Amino acid sequence: MRALKLTFQGETAFFKKPDVNTFLYFTYGNIHKVALLGLLGAVMGLKGYSAQKTEEVYPEFYEQLKDLKVAIVPQSKTEGDLPGIFGKKVQTFNNSTGFASSEAGGNLIVKEQWLEKPCWEIYIQSGHPCYEELCERLLNRNYVYIPYLGKNDHPATITVQGEAELESVHTPQKISSLCVKQDFKAVEEEEEDDFFEDTETYYKYEEKLPIALEPEQNQYQTAYIILNNQKLCPIGDAPIYKTTKEEYLYFI
Repeated sequence: MRALKLTFQGETAFFKKPDVNTFLYFTYGNIHKVALLGLLGAVMGLKGYSAQKTEEVYPEFYEQLKDLKVAIVPQSKTEGDLPGIFGKKVQTFNNSTGFASSEAGGNLIVKEQWLEKPCWEIYIQSGHPCYEELCERLLNRNYVYIPYLGKNDHPATITVQGEAELESVHTPQKISSLCVKQDFKAVEEEEEDDFFEDTETYYKYEEKLPIALEPEQNQYQTAYIILNNQKLCPIGDAPIYKTTKEEYLYFI
């Protein structure tokens, strides 16, 4: 199977959680599939939420790209950061346009939690009707709209690394990409002595991230997403793919 390999990175990123907005806007810890489809939709010039018509079930970018399969591999750039975990910092700034607040002066103090120096390797699976156009636009940097990491305060730097050949595997592996938790189970160590002799530091990232939009109100449908360095065994027909560099990927 073919897949286009990219690197997305930036100085900061903000993928807003919709459930908290009283005093501070929080971010998801990683780019999620819906946000990634929005970024790719911007590259193609597909319309977003604000242009969605009443009779349309989904915004254009999601209608066109919802069946696109992607693998997301977090790349920590800061020394000491574990895979999948980026530093966060709260930024405070003023919205003084006059339209943001009904209080005297029209000034709104905004507090947002930003990811610091985020970076992801992204694999886009071939076979989708939009795949060839995406390849052409990304390879030639022919973007219709400027791609951002969540909002326009966070421009995305996109590096195309070319197409990769992937091989399907069906045995438990340490998976480098974000995985839907319910599709896998951890493999128990067979030998307790071997477990304690292993000096590798074990880590685990887990967060509920959006993986789709529901059709009624276009609200996020979420699932528990994990990343760790345990061997994971797929449940059912969840596919795993091996790269030529012996990395193992799961496509959402």
